[in-house]
Amino acid sequence: MKISKGAIYLANLNPQRKKEVGKVRPVLVIQNDILYENGYPTTLVMPLTTDLVDDSYPLRYRIAKREKLKEDSDVLIAHIRAIDNERFIEYLAKVTEDEMEEILKSLDVIIK
Repeated sequence: MKISKGAIYLANLNPQRKKEVGKVRPVLVIQNDILYENGYPTTLVMPLTTDLVDDSYPLRYRIAKREKLKEDSDVLIAHIRAIDNERFIEYLAKVTEDEMEEILKSLDVIIK
């Protein structure tokens, strides 16, 4: 399976520890494609949740259901993590360039 920036995949985030996000759930790839294309073994992702919280900028960004993503979901921006590429299960959907830009702006607010 080819992994690409801006795509949403189902991934196995187990086992989780304490407050980490776990379970088998959708994740958004935020890493540049160059690392994956050169065989890098991990990928930076942000998990998604269907437990929606309104007015949660910059910690969350709402993604409308599309393609195989069956429910509206919030991207959990503060839960960014690297996962082993073997954790990916299947492709679900893709965000638009504008959505990706907004998500990365939210990340920038959190890390500055």
